[in-house]
Amino acid sequence: MSLVSTNPATGLINARFPRWSPEQLEQALQQVAEATPPWAAVSLDERARLMHALARCLRQKKNQLARLISEEMGKLITEAEAEVEKSALGCEYYAENSARFLADEIIESDAGRSLVCYQPLGTVLAIMPWNFPFWQVMRFAAPALMAGNTALLKHASNVPRCALALEQLFLEAGFPDHVFRSLMIGSEQVAGVIADRRVHAVTLTGSTPAGRQVAAQAGAQLKKTVLELGGSDPFIVLEDAELEAAVETALLSRFMNCGQSCIAAKRFIVVEDIADAFVTAFKAAVETLRPGDPLDRSTNLAPMARLDLRDELHRQVQDSLAAGAEAVTGCHPLPGDGAFYAASILDRVVPGMPAYTEELFGPVASIIRAQDAEDALRIANDSDFGLGGSVWTRNLARGEALARRLQCGNAFVNGLVKSDPRLPFGGIKTSGYGRELSRHGQLEFVNIKTLWIR
Repeated sequence: MSLVSTNPATGLINARFPRWSPEQLEQALQQVAEATPPWAAVSLDERARLMHALARCLRQKKNQLARLISEEMGKLITEAEAEVEKSALGCEYYAENSARFLADEIIESDAGRSLVCYQPLGTVLAIMPWNFPFWQVMRFAAPALMAGNTALLKHASNVPRCALALEQLFLEAGFPDHVFRSLMIGSEQVAGVIADRRVHAVTLTGSTPAGRQVAAQAGAQLKKTVLELGGSDPFIVLEDAELEAAVETALLSRFMNCGQSCIAAKRFIVVEDIADAFVTAFKAAVETLRPGDPLDRSTNLAPMARLDLRDELHRQVQDSLAAGAEAVTGCHPLPGDGAFYAASILDRVVPGMPAYTEELFGPVASIIRAQDAEDALRIANDSDFGLGGSVWTRNLARGEALARRLQCGNAFVNGLVKSDPRLPFGGIKTSGYGRELSRHGQLEFVNIKTLWIR
């Protein structure tokens, strides 16, 4: 079987790549294993120099890489360019801060001298998704490599060209051979890689079912894991919210990347006093979105990444409508060869509907009406997911108090929930465990070692 790159906007095949044989995979694993000790011995200053060079390579090739992203998974070209730029910023952040993050920490004890030092684990396997094919990889790779680990990437099977481009970027930046490798393998080969003694830890960004499977496989080998999984983020709009700002951010949060983001707002929980006004304004904003060629800068709604994903989204929408939800706008696939779905709003969503309990990974917003702020908080926390959430109110003290009570890893008041290299990112409940980004993310894949000296 081949790894196939298909343009979601046209349905045409970009390229096919043969999957590796067992012999090719074994060779790559051994090459990375041999590269691991020398890389761990490289100074932090030299690692930082190379990471800065990688940031420059990303920027120099931004137009080419953004086009690749758009052609392979359908992202709007402007969003793809922003993703490449954010990847470069992430590289620079860890180049500039890793020495501070990884510095020895002196601690007073009964020793003559005692301290905590931070040492690399070895080789980290990253199983990464297609929706942010560069940023998701870089937010793992930059801190892991700066800490002295080597990296194996098993990228999503529908973005093989992005996977190969990433490996080439590391080489062009001057990183030693085999410090970062893309594995051209299928999902059925992942368990064997996790079990391999030359792999020391695993990180996954993906669905909750995939997370359960990887956690079980890695747990059987007693290997460290970080899981960043699905989300169904609540977007709470209180009666005193600034309506225009809330609607503007709701549009961006739900429909950016065609709604294919784990951290996107998906459940819009609006108190009754303002619900009708919010739905009216939100509908008007959503109906300005026009699907089209993602390489055309006038297009503001991208295709979904694959036809099967669109079909699953439409099933969730139909089942929710059959259970009593109301279609405010959209709620249907669009004709043509691409994987386009209309920008959609479902209103009067209640428990028992897929739009209430499941993650809708596409351009569909669910409106859930709440009696008051406490009821909105109850609904927000009535979910198996716990990735992010936001609260919209003019009363900042009230907003912060509610945000503290949201059961999630990332809570924002009057702002777009997003990842930022300076802040830890991750979830709770079935949205996973562990953290990416900031110092917290870098310390996930190091040995936090105590040294005690008489």
